Amino acid sequence: MAGIKSLVALAFSASIGILLVVLSCALPTWGQQWWPMFVVTFYVLSPVPMLIGNRLSNTDSLGAASSALRELCIFLTTGIVVSAYGLPLVFAHTEVIDWGPALLVLAGNTWCFVTILVFFIVFNRNDDFEFQVW
Repeated sequence: MAGIKSLVALAFSASIGILLVVLSCALPTWGQQWWPMFVVTFYVLSPVPMLIGNRLSNTDSLGAASSALRELCIFLTTGIVVSAYGLPLVFAHTEVIDWGPALLVLAGNTWCFVTILVFFIVFNRNDDFEFQVW
């Protein structure tokens, strides 16, 4: 039952991060520019390398010794996360969006990526709740 409670808490936390991104797009103060919604693709893509790496490796990703597959997965995940932070900054620099929505998107990025990190920490433990089938 503790796994279900933590999953619900993580879903609520992720919805707060996405709410910040939607607010940065939808508020009429900043002209309702929907370009920052492209960062949602980075939220979907960011856990994929680590999920593939966890599936293909024999050891867990947070406490194991280094391997080439694990290092490649961390590198790809880092590239995706940095791109998610860079996209709203590029949009703001080129004046596609204002700096206010860019800061809201950066706050939403931080919130969502911390939620994804907590997901991997909570559900990567080897206890009786088996969530690694995903």
